[in-house]
Amino acid sequence: MGQTVKISVSLPVEILKAVEGECKTRGESRSRFFRHAVERLLDQQHGQEAVRRYVEGYRQQPETDDEVALVHQISSAVLKQEPWT
Repeated sequence: MGQTVKISVSLPVEILKAVEGECKTRGESRSRFFRHAVERLLDQQHGQEAVRRYVEGYRQQPETDDEVALVHQISSAVLKQEPWT
């Protein structure tokens, strides 16, 4: 991790109490708790954006019926080679 900067955040008392309880349970500082929470939120948002772009790309260029048929054909052939089938 690179350089860190201190910030000030205003929270409702109820949320701060919940955070303090979580910090105590986890044995971590508020800074670490908030850093992890923000990292998880950003990762989630990036993941959602990636899915959105994938869906949009699929809508713009979906596979053809021939491509779907070929995938089914290949999948069936590969699965028939497995000893558990």
